[in-house]
Amino acid sequence: MSTSERLIESTRELLWERGYVGTSPKAILERAEAGQGSMYHHFTGKPDLALAAIRRTAEEMRATAGALFDGPGTPYERIEAYLLRERDVLRGCPVGRLTMDPDVIADPALRAPVRETLDWLRGRIARLVEEGREQGQFAPSLDGAEIAATVVATVQGGYVLARAAGSPDAFDTAVRGLLALLAAARPSTS
Repeated sequence: MSTSERLIESTRELLWERGYVGTSPKAILERAEAGQGSMYHHFTGKPDLALAAIRRTAEEMRATAGALFDGPGTPYERIEAYLLRERDVLRGCPVGRLTMDPDVIADPALRAPVRETLDWLRGRIARLVEEGREQGQFAPSLDGAEIAATVVATVQGGYVLARAAGSPDAFDTAVRGLLALLAAARPSTS
């Protein structure tokens, strides 16, 4: 792995663990096992490196979710696969946690990939709901954008509840509840 890649990966990990303020250039260099001048050789400074790290995290999240959304099954099954995928629940969402970082949110450049990723996620889920409605798998009264916002809020809120409880059970309960509501929104076949 190149030095710039080690710097990006180290910054990604540190942002997730410590937030922007807690991610010092010294900590980045130590984690990356890089020399003192290497960060400024590859990046203009901490904000530039943080932006590269946040973009990488956002791309990874979109790739993981996109593979499930594009996977086999009905729209309900693909949403279910997204909700049930394996996660490190107690660490929280690496993108969602950035929304709680005042330094990231205060900087339009750092906030942009976070906002774009959450917008992308809601858009993809909304299209799945609309596809399910068109196929008669969801009730015609469901609004794709509203359901998508509910799915994203349930996942992000589930992380918060799990972290507060110190157990993934709260996340799992929220997901099961949402899946039950979505299943109930399917038209009866009788």
